[in-house]
Amino acid sequence: VAHTLEGLASLLDFIREVENVSGGRPPIVLESTGHYHTPVVQYFEDRGYLLIIVNPLISYRAKSSSLRKVKTDVIDARHLCELYYKEDLEPYKQRGIQLLNLRNLTRQHENITGLFVQTKLQFQAILDQVFPEYRGVFGDLHSYVSLLTLQTFPTSQKILDTGEEKVAKKIKELCKSRSQKWADSQAEKLMAAAVQNPFQKNLYHSLTLSLDMYINMLLEYKKHLSKLEDEIDALAK
Repeated sequence: VAHTLEGLASLLDFIREVENVSGGRPPIVLESTGHYHTPVVQYFEDRGYLLIIVNPLISYRAKSSSLRKVKTDVIDARHLCELYYKEDLEPYKQRGIQLLNLRNLTRQHENITGLFVQTKLQFQAILDQVFPEYRGVFGDLHSYVSLLTLQTFPTSQKILDTGEEKVAKKIKELCKSRSQKWADSQAEKLMAAAVQNPFQKNLYHSLTLSLDMYINMLLEYKKHLSKLEDEIDALAK
């Protein structure tokens, strides 16, 4: 059946026919299939049916023990029926909404962390072709102040043309929580890195364009991860 209200209603009609014939409300046994089984579960749970959700590994082992290796939906469904009668399967227990929210958030955090790590590597590959000496200016290359400073001064030429005093002023603006002395020290390191940089002139506009794009992506991922972490902490408490 289609996972729409109309499709699930047609399944309910069929189950009611079974009830009329058997004189009892049947349990509903189904395999856990990622997120695809959740509309079915919610629909029948709301209507008071007993649900038994089988781990696919258990049903797979049961199918593997069969001599005939036939793969059809009808035979798979029959295996689930046999499992219900042969095994002591536990009814589905509804997890708390908060717990499911927590699971969804942590999975999302894991996914975005993967994308963040991938983007870091791509960003570093571009940085090596534009301003490799920038590494080491800030303790954390991917901190907000580091990324925003690099976005403002992506090349040696830009830093040297701006001058140490103005660079220090900009760093202080980007990181108000730190002292002016710290900003001056970072500006001094940045000037030294600009002088040492093997790419004194940037010949490829495409690289600085890519660098800017990756910095924006990293900043967005950091923002999303921070929001997810706040939500996860609140739910966990």
